[in-house]
Amino acid sequence: MILTKISLIHFRNYKKQNIKLHPGINIFVGNNAQGKTNILESIYLLALTKSHRQGIENTLIKIGEEQSKIKGTVKDGKIFRDLEIQLTKLQKKVLLNGKEVRKIADYITHLNVIIFTPDDLEIIKGSPSIRRNLLNIDMSQLSRTYLQLLNEYDKILKNRNEYLRLMYVNHLRDENYLSVLDEKLVERAVKIYKYRNEFLNRINKVIGTIYENITGTSGLVIKYEPNIEVASFEEASLNKELVNKLRKNRERELAQGTTLFGPHRDDFSFYLNNDNMRFFASQGQQRLAVICFKLAEIELFKEDTSTTPVLLLDDIFSEIDRKKKNKLLKYIEKDIQTIITTTDLKDIKRDILQDAKIFTVQDGTIEERMK
Repeated sequence: MILTKISLIHFRNYKKQNIKLHPGINIFVGNNAQGKTNILESIYLLALTKSHRQGIENTLIKIGEEQSKIKGTVKDGKIFRDLEIQLTKLQKKVLLNGKEVRKIADYITHLNVIIFTPDDLEIIKGSPSIRRNLLNIDMSQLSRTYLQLLNEYDKILKNRNEYLRLMYVNHLRDENYLSVLDEKLVERAVKIYKYRNEFLNRINKVIGTIYENITGTSGLVIKYEPNIEVASFEEASLNKELVNKLRKNRERELAQGTTLFGPHRDDFSFYLNNDNMRFFASQGQQRLAVICFKLAEIELFKEDTSTTPVLLLDDIFSEIDRKKKNKLLKYIEKDIQTIITTTDLKDIKRDILQDAKIFTVQDGTIEERMK
């Protein structure tokens, strides 16, 4: 999968910009606060219909303008698709080949992306919700079934939490409706547990090798941590355990007005040689572990979709030494379209730069560098 070109109109600090992309490595070079990250954000938005930055959707339109557009052309094998996002201050429209798409689930997967930003260190250091969000976004691109399950689960969870609060406030003891919600919730929860376990097991088959190839250190693994005791990931076992947890904690849930057990409370951790990297790893090691997680995901995309997602790397070179930097670039050189932002090209080998397309970014203007 290759994004051949992208057009920005009144997006962030760009007035009008057309960019033709290389199928391999594309490097956007410039000082901070010039608009480099905005390019990656526009591609992510074009793929997933929302920004990777949280809580800033009302700032996507250039100051002083009423609307913004992002257009892109995707080459997937021999098929070309035109994607478009139209933004106004009141609404967002999503178009595929010039026709509006009403259901986001029918749009996502036409451009798959994997992104790394400096904030992604929080994937290791931050709260479990950050790690769950990562799983949900990337697994949804791989599987529409997972996306549908997740949407159904979230709706039932919301209804269940509202009913728990209603029961507590109104002193209701009729639990018939709650039992119906429990049955629906557990049915979907079990399938989500299984999907996530399988996904992380597949990540573990490749992430250790990728990390060792780049860093020379072995022993990186991901450990899945559901918030129920899991003897087995067989459906019957998961079903029994979650039903028992909900039943035994009914009074706690009523008092707190929320569902205490289920995949919405899941977590996972990065371990290097049996040490949790949240506590026993440098920031450079953590950065490379997260990047390797995302590179491992690309291998899953290849297996499941016979395509590679577009890899978006924002300021990846901080705290990575020259040797690891070039090993990382050599790895992604293989057959992955990659868009990188950086403040300089220092320490990058000449042969890598020779094969890459390099752009200069300054104050909302992008120019291709001539070699």
